[in-house]
Amino acid sequence: MINVIINGSAGKMGKIVASLIKEEKDMQVVAGIDPNIYDDPDFPIFPSIQECDVKADVIIDFSVSYVVPFLLDYSVKNNIPLVLCTTGLSEEVIKKVKESSEKVAILKSANMSVGVNLLMKLLKTAAKDLYDSGFDIEIVEKHHNQKLDAPSGTALALADSINEEFNNEYEYIYDRSQRRDKRSPKEIGISAIRGGTIVGEHDVIFAGKDEIITFSHTALSKSIFAVGAIKAAKFLAGKGPGLYTMKEVLE
Repeated sequence: MINVIINGSAGKMGKIVASLIKEEKDMQVVAGIDPNIYDDPDFPIFPSIQECDVKADVIIDFSVSYVVPFLLDYSVKNNIPLVLCTTGLSEEVIKKVKESSEKVAILKSANMSVGVNLLMKLLKTAAKDLYDSGFDIEIVEKHHNQKLDAPSGTALALADSINEEFNNEYEYIYDRSQRRDKRSPKEIGISAIRGGTIVGEHDVIFAGKDEIITFSHTALSKSIFAVGAIKAAKFLAGKGPGLYTMKEVLE
């Protein structure tokens, strides 16, 4: 039995993860972490990760960026693998993630969706095949009006999946309102739209001479991210130190 701590258990994603784990025969939630304390008949809730004294095999995190450093310290101290799903991390925190992964297993992904991770793989192939044909690359992402960070971590991950194939020679352009020059062939435009209750949409556009190729992914519910996180937790439980991605989970 894989024992799971959910960090951010009172949030929308935390509650979805908990409900899906109830359907798993080889997993159970043993504790939740959230400052918004609520009663749950299945597991105890702690206001902070530092106060949690329950033993577990893996932590699934869907929280906010400012608590991640404390979560990393707890994971290292107690040698509990961590599935890190929180986005919008600063460069300083990302550095701490890498340092912590030398002592404990950490899986970090901007998007836990199986479909998005497949899309990243497809984009690498498309970008290489279209490189010499002069296709411009643009990414448009859409999310609900409550999302705090922009562009989304997924949009950046999609851009990175392309850029890594070319030694990071592409520049990311987020705003053209102050620019008065033609588009450089060595840039990837990234645009963010916020409105309503959009769960998540990402379009990657390859625009060439007289033809356009668009790769699209639409999330119809948040449960797809929870399903991916649970897959990742099963993969990570018992793993040794290292920084893992969804690529290893899906191989």
